[in-house]
Amino acid sequence: MSEQQKHSAQLHEQFDRVWGNLPGFGQLAAVNHTSVGLRFVVTGLFFFLVGGVLAMLMRTQLALPEQEIIGPELYSQLFTMHGTLMMFLFAIPILEGVAMYLIPKMVGARDLAFPRLGAMGYYCYLFGGLIILSSLALSIAPDSGWFMYTPLSSSTFSPGPGSDFWLLGITFVEISSMTGAIELVISILRTRSNGMSLRRMPIFCWYILAMALMIVFGFPPLILGSILLELERAAGLVFFEVAGGGDPLLWQHLFWLFGHPEVYIIFLPAAGIVSTLIPVFARRPIVGYRWIVLAVIVMGFISFGLWVHHMFTVGIPQLAQAFFSMASMLVAIPTAIQVFAWLATLWTGRVVWNLPMLWILGFLIIFVAGGLTGVMLALVPFNWQVHDTHFVVAHMHYVLVGGMLFPLIAGLYYWLPHVSGRMPSDMLGRWAFWLVFIGFNMTFLLMHLTGLLGMPRRVYTYEAGLGWDWLNLLSSIGGFVMAIGIAMFLLDILLHFRFGRRAPRNPWGADSLEWAVAMPVTTYNFISLPDIRSRHPLWHNPQLPFEIEEGKHAMAVIRHGRRETWGSDAVTGRVREVVHLPSHSWIPLQAGVVLAIVCLSLLLKTYWLALGATLVAAFIMLRWSWVNGAHPDMAPVRDDDPSDPPLHSRTHDGPGRWGMLVTLMANGSFYASLLFGWFYLWTASPQWQAPEQGPLALMPLLASGVLLSLAVVVYQWLTQRLRRGVTRHLQGGLWISAGIGLIHVAVLVWLMLAAELTPTQSAHDSVLAVMLGYLLFHGALSAVATAMQAVRVRFGYVSAQLPYEPLVLQPFWSYTLGVFWLSFAAFILLPMAW
Repeated sequence: MSEQQKHSAQLHEQFDRVWGNLPGFGQLAAVNHTSVGLRFVVTGLFFFLVGGVLAMLMRTQLALPEQEIIGPELYSQLFTMHGTLMMFLFAIPILEGVAMYLIPKMVGARDLAFPRLGAMGYYCYLFGGLIILSSLALSIAPDSGWFMYTPLSSSTFSPGPGSDFWLLGITFVEISSMTGAIELVISILRTRSNGMSLRRMPIFCWYILAMALMIVFGFPPLILGSILLELERAAGLVFFEVAGGGDPLLWQHLFWLFGHPEVYIIFLPAAGIVSTLIPVFARRPIVGYRWIVLAVIVMGFISFGLWVHHMFTVGIPQLAQAFFSMASMLVAIPTAIQVFAWLATLWTGRVVWNLPMLWILGFLIIFVAGGLTGVMLALVPFNWQVHDTHFVVAHMHYVLVGGMLFPLIAGLYYWLPHVSGRMPSDMLGRWAFWLVFIGFNMTFLLMHLTGLLGMPRRVYTYEAGLGWDWLNLLSSIGGFVMAIGIAMFLLDILLHFRFGRRAPRNPWGADSLEWAVAMPVTTYNFISLPDIRSRHPLWHNPQLPFEIEEGKHAMAVIRHGRRETWGSDAVTGRVREVVHLPSHSWIPLQAGVVLAIVCLSLLLKTYWLALGATLVAAFIMLRWSWVNGAHPDMAPVRDDDPSDPPLHSRTHDGPGRWGMLVTLMANGSFYASLLFGWFYLWTASPQWQAPEQGPLALMPLLASGVLLSLAVVVYQWLTQRLRRGVTRHLQGGLWISAGIGLIHVAVLVWLMLAAELTPTQSAHDSVLAVMLGYLLFHGALSAVATAMQAVRVRFGYVSAQLPYEPLVLQPFWSYTLGVFWLSFAAFILLPMAW
């Protein structure tokens, strides 16, 4: 062994000691992105298999007319659970898992920006998914459809706990998706390797950035809708009940405000896989990089203006129908830009038809066909004819399965050597492709015809002689052919870990940085972090993987046992700070378990247990925030702390502040959805009734707002001084700000108790109660977090040298103040003026 090889081996041993996972059950405390991302992928495949089995049961029932294999009640449960598993527990989580696994490797980082957040997100996803799935095992699964339309899902028409399982479980899972999206946004923007500017960023990162931002803005409406519907079912509040001033169409608006962007949230990362693989196998850079980036951004914006095309038949005004019809056709333009860029890259390249490219070819055929039927459905008269028929089911599967599953399998085959160090079987993979491709088209191409012949969706049986018999039989046969193909794909994955041939380094001849890591991949990705001067670093410098492994680039030394990576400028990619990351931790698992207990307690209606578990969860979260910054378990102040660049906890603008801002974007989307619900009910609900005199006392509410404003002014003054390095009166000022904030909360509580609200009788008062609860939560959290900062000043974790954490909290105070006065204007002043 040469001296260089010995040095490289010593570096690997040193990094393994710091970055490696704990043995045995200690693996559950792992927070590194490689372990967490793979767990998302494996768990997502499990839910996919369960959802596939449910689909096969339904196709068996529909294969022949007038069968009684499955009764209507069980069929409704299977239908609901199939859609829920595929949309909420498979598609988005597995794509987020792939992104969490790949993004740090692609941008030249050792981990995501917030490792513990990703780990907690996984446990929320796992426990939330198991809670939803357990309802099926207990024969109390929801049966109102995966879209949970009211009033069918209300307590009147769905009196059992099935809908509650869905509402609470989905809310739990959506929290997981939100945590993943927030850390993906910050990791892409703020942890890229030195020199990787936005224009040098891998195209896949642009797709994931757009997807994550769409989740940030698109998921809160569904979270709000789920909370409101569960409050209506469990506590009797009125939001969707017409007799109390509510409107069931409000649920449809909130659901599809999430539901249509979700289609593109699913499509974009899959398209990112396509845009990543095609240049590799075409042996040339992708055509129109800037045009594709622009198309992705435009698609993300337009997707939020399409939700009403799911509601063309509910009686909306013709002007709205025309607008949303036009928007639905307009989104075809950025999609076409990407398709033409892919075709141009293939046309001008030297295509190598390896196994992943076969699945990409299947995607191009199926997705383009699904896009064409989508343009048909955007036309209102045609939509009226085929709405709620099997034509819509076929279109949805062509877009989602063709647009997501085929690229996903191509990506799994492409990156499989990363995980195992072995190559998949070409023969088994090709058999799997043709069986899936043929079976898929047999199933869903014919379903277009059954829809055009008038077969409604969601029916569990049908009469003979309607012309649907042979089409349904062939569709069912195709479904089983596709299932055999999926089974062969999974068999190939399992067998290759044992029998696959060893993969050479960079087996596909790829250009992006994730192939510069060792195979099988390590928990720290890179021994040293390179400077990036090209969009195709491995084509630009084929020796780069060996240079990285030999420690010839930056940060090849571990200091004080810390996990570290670069923190870079969001635009230029120039290094700004050293981001120190947490090591393995049990806190994410503890938080996930306690939140699962809260969820189960609400399902069992043991509200005292739910309250106790909520308090325990709050304590765990406070403990989480305590072990940060200069805490002895993180990065205590030392004489040899780096100064150029500094540790991020010694700066004014580290990744945590960016994470707070993105979190507040999601929070703002949630609040905007609440405002939308308020104004929608006010203007569109047929039985809306507002009292002549508002139930909230005006002067105490004003006094509460003045107190909150004073608390924010004090806090802003303190942070401005802290930026200048002035810490005199910092601890006392923080206590004053926290105390004023708590008085504001106390006034709000008194106001709520004194108000004569009747939320179980009036939608007006129900929305007011939710608004007050929202303001109370933010006011209390701001005050408690500020008090914690005062304590941290006492322990020396916040000082002139450590100004970071109060500056992270500053935007939250500003947001709390902003939503208070906006609520005062929208919920109090505007109704008075009207």
